[in-house]
Amino acid sequence: MTNRFRLTLAQMNPTVGDLDGNADKVRAAFSAGKAAGADMVAMPEMFLAGYQAQDLVLKPAFVADVRQHIEQLALDCADGPAVGVGGPLAEQGQLFNAYFILQAGKISAIVRKHDLPNTHVFDERRLFDQGPLSGPYSVNGVRIGTPICEDAWHEEVCEALAESGAEILLVPNGSPYFRRKYERRMNAMVSRVIETGLPLVYLNMVGGQDDQVFDGGSFVMNPGGHLALQMQIFDEDIQHVDFERGPDGWRALKGHLQTFPDEWEQDYRVMVEALRDYMRKTGFKKVLLGLSGGIDSAIVATIAADALGPENVRGVMMPSEYTSQTSVDDAAAVAAALGIRLETISIAAGRKAITDTLAPMFEGAKPDVTEENIQSRLRGLLLMALSNKFGEMLLTTGNKSEVAVGYATIYGDMAGGYNPIKDLYKMRVFETSRWRNDNHRGWMLGPKGVVIPPNVIDKPPTAELRDNQKDSDSLPPYEVLDAILERLIDQDQSVAELVAAGFDRATVKRVEHLIYISEYKRFQSAPGARTSGKAFWLDRRYPIVNKWRDDS
Repeated sequence: MTNRFRLTLAQMNPTVGDLDGNADKVRAAFSAGKAAGADMVAMPEMFLAGYQAQDLVLKPAFVADVRQHIEQLALDCADGPAVGVGGPLAEQGQLFNAYFILQAGKISAIVRKHDLPNTHVFDERRLFDQGPLSGPYSVNGVRIGTPICEDAWHEEVCEALAESGAEILLVPNGSPYFRRKYERRMNAMVSRVIETGLPLVYLNMVGGQDDQVFDGGSFVMNPGGHLALQMQIFDEDIQHVDFERGPDGWRALKGHLQTFPDEWEQDYRVMVEALRDYMRKTGFKKVLLGLSGGIDSAIVATIAADALGPENVRGVMMPSEYTSQTSVDDAAAVAAALGIRLETISIAAGRKAITDTLAPMFEGAKPDVTEENIQSRLRGLLLMALSNKFGEMLLTTGNKSEVAVGYATIYGDMAGGYNPIKDLYKMRVFETSRWRNDNHRGWMLGPKGVVIPPNVIDKPPTAELRDNQKDSDSLPPYEVLDAILERLIDQDQSVAELVAAGFDRATVKRVEHLIYISEYKRFQSAPGARTSGKAFWLDRRYPIVNKWRDDS
């Protein structure tokens, strides 16, 4: 009977659909585990396919290709430790989220996910069939139970594994970040080890996929909820953990316990990693954005410089007769501080041409928001032309407050391929900008120091589409607006609840109206980094046509 078991944890970054690249990462982890004398190497949930693969797993050819790669991995990894790797499984007319155990050149066991998440960004009940409650599998005489991600958030699967003889729980995950999620994971896993009396390994992936960032933070927990190993967040990492059998069963030996930064740094890291991986995984190298002299474009430019390097970022200032000299100067100051390229293109000639073209149709009509939107759409046209000509992805710069109430011009300033601050309310934009000015980390490719001039942060926000325009002309003050939005969107509170909390009913109803009538804009908006548990896209799905309003 063995009394020692070494497990290699591969906290790695897959790319959806890159089966060859993901398989190479498995081989690299296997080599590391073999060199360390591991009994088993574990990869995260759905790793070979990438996660989330969404409807890609419904293509039989894709699932068959995954299976071929897994069988080849079994052969390639035959002369060393066992390997656990996630992927889709087609079986007897059903499709499962599965975890494959590879030993001695073959698939020795397959675990099928039982609890399928159907909240937040997940809709696995649409994609997969529910797997049966399964027992443990054996690796070098040790009985391993594998609840797959959601399986470990509920007691049923873990209790069934413990009752059927599991000695160690290995939980492969694809768990994306949102603010303060780590505490929720930890609390859930503490419950599992207390209920079962078994050590638990929580293995998460890292990396960006569309709007989501998987933040790693893998850990090993002994019975009683005592941490034995805490891996870092956001970065790929391979760690080896040793288990020893004692009178009370298996226990993990103590390893390194990584500490985590605060939520401001985590949010900023998510936005950087989301953009970095979105670019890398889609094949883009460079970005451009409209640099207006305002805070939103300034923080997006900073995120881009940190993600890609300043040399890969182009800012474009596009002044009109309404653009203040202060804005021109602030845009130049941001570009200089970041070390990014800055172009200036006046929209005056183009605007005149469009105005002249439309003059016969608009004769007798008073100027209104139409003329304002023409300016924004002309800027979008110019930016997209530069994007097409030079192969640079256009970044859009609307914050969550603006996206929520539609304070943006569709086909204008909403144009772009990615929005790093889509899930960041305006007040958090201010604080994040201040945080970045005060902090620099090794994973940032942009320069140290004050990169967003204080004037850009402190001046009243304005779209500068008419004389003396301020955002406050059209919207409540951002501190009020954001507080209302957080309650209506993130907490799904009723109008009555907001009024009871002290908000003006007319203001709340106006904001509610703006949210609902802007749904069609959000439906067409660029993806962006998810930092909350109620981001626009998969977290919150509302009909575009919706006549209901809350009259409470």
